[in-house]
Amino acid sequence: MRIVVTGATGNVGTALLRRLATEPDVELHGVSRRPPPEPEPPYDIEWTPLDLSKSGAEEPLTDVLRGADAVVHLAWRIQPGHDETALYRTNVRGSERVFAAALNAGVPHLVHMSSVGAYSPAAKDREVDEHWPTGGVPTSYYSRHKAAVERQLDRIQYDNPDLVISRIRPALILQPDAATEIKRYFLGPLVPSSLLGVKLPVLPVPKDLVLQFVHSDDVAEAVALVLQDRVGGPLNLAAEPVVTPEVLAEVLHTRHVPIPSPVLRGLAWASWNLRLQPTSHGWVDLALTSPLLDTSRARDELGWTPRHDARHVLRDLLDGMARKDGEPASPALHP
Repeated sequence: MRIVVTGATGNVGTALLRRLATEPDVELHGVSRRPPPEPEPPYDIEWTPLDLSKSGAEEPLTDVLRGADAVVHLAWRIQPGHDETALYRTNVRGSERVFAAALNAGVPHLVHMSSVGAYSPAAKDREVDEHWPTGGVPTSYYSRHKAAVERQLDRIQYDNPDLVISRIRPALILQPDAATEIKRYFLGPLVPSSLLGVKLPVLPVPKDLVLQFVHSDDVAEAVALVLQDRVGGPLNLAAEPVVTPEVLAEVLHTRHVPIPSPVLRGLAWASWNLRLQPTSHGWVDLALTSPLLDTSRARDELGWTPRHDARHVLRDLLDGMARKDGEPASPALHP
């Protein structure tokens, strides 16, 4: 089986290369804006350097995809958060180019890494399955882009009913090897790494900041199962338990003190506009309103069971941030 992976040096891409390297009958080809400088495992595969935001990128990508059994589209940009035009060129237009290249090359299986962020808002008192609307959270550029790509896939599926399209919709994906990247994307220099190892006296967050997490390796396992069995359609992925503010405080060995949601949103808005930190108020809206995921389909139809507890995933990430962990061979994850 020949599999092409876009965004193969990122958080999920690195985990997927690790996972698929154990399959003797799988030939991997990586596509990345910045390929690894050294061919070390898991990056010792064939590479094509390609910027999907550039007009015409679908033409060389079509050549790469010829003869492939599947393409796994992971390429996505989160920063620079103040330049949505640049992000749109990669996230939405770049996805459009990947899908066009896959159709032109006759690839029979398209796997797209969507997100919980593609879903419309929902109350945090229940979990939703894959039928929940994918209208996104309007104030979040990340969510708007994920929802826009879902609309692209709707049209492609309608026009190509025989094409197997898999839409992976995970919760927040974490691993220690991505600790430096995630800190850079969401905390920036405002929060020094040394501070992450210090016990907080209290945790002042809204009571409705309820989240789910999943380890990158568990997402990679789900993608491997999807590729193996050619399972189409959307699939939610998340690990237990759901992380409430109380659970988060337990992980941080501190005490939760509720604050109003508008206070957190206002602080994010002000500090982001002053360019003190990289997380816009849209990310706060996404965290407060995105639904909790029902993962029954992945468990029942794929036989997928996450090996990593969500509390441990979060704790390991925070420890990794404090240690400035990363993956030296990856340009994206380099510490």
